[in-house]
Parts: sequence; structure tokens; C-alpha cells
Amino acid sequence: MPQHVNLVKLCVGCDSVEDLERFQRERGMDDPDWQPRHVTRMWPRREAEILAGGSLYWVIKGVIRARQRILRLDEVIGQDGIRRCGLVLAREVFRTQAAPRRAFQGWRYLPATDAPPDLPKGRGDEEPLPPELSEKLGEIGIL
Repeated sequence: MPQHVNLVKLCVGCDSVEDLERFQRERGMDDPDWQPRHVTRMWPRREAEILAGGSLYWVIKGVIRARQRILRLDEVIGQDGIRRCGLVLAREVFRTQAAPRRAFQGWRYLPATDAPPDLPKGRGDEEPLPPELSEKLGEIGIL
């Protein structure tokens, strides 16, 4: 049984996985040591489980479409003096099977057993199936 837990988060401002990858690439363009980081207001209470192999699953236009490994959690103090959590991510973005997700605020825990599987290598460039069809095919083990 998996010992880690993941996070799921809306990818606001991105219409595709390519948008997410482009945004992150542009942010780190001038620094070869730069790692993608997403700052969130709340610090996860299940930090140890996240750091035991968890990923951040990105919801793009109402569907989980990609994930990035969470490498560490950094303390970030805003200009307002409030402590926030910087989710430091691996640069590689893994495309996942489409999994519809309703809108929500912030992030949510996603048990490893409920996380959509990664797409096989080479399938990330394919045009995505409609979310409902992808979900049904995944349920019967075809995807």
C-alpha cells in the first residue's frame, strides 16, 4: 500500500499542459539551478507523507492532466509577514490520464490510490480524449 499522499491544485491561467510547461520554462530561463515553485497560503499538515514520494496533480480546465513531483516544502514569508508554503517541484511534467475534477479553492489531498496513472511515454503529444470517455476507459482498464 502506498505510503505517500499527493496534492491536487487548479492550474489557473493555463489552458493546456503546454501552457504550464511554457510558463515554468520562462520563469527559470535565466537560472540553470531554478526549480518550479508554487506558493500556497496553507502549509500541509501531512508534510511527511507528501515528501515520501508525492506529486502535485494539476487540474487544467476542469480535468487533471499532469503532475510534477514535490521535492520539498520551503517556508516563504510574504511582504505582509505571513508564512506561506512554497511547493518546490521537479522540472519534469508527467502527463496523466484525464480525470475530471470540479472546481475548488486552494489544494486538496489526493491519495495515491486515487491518483490517475501517467500516460505511457510518447502518448503525451496525442490529442486528449474527451474527459468522460477517458474516465470510462480508465475504469475498465483500457487506458
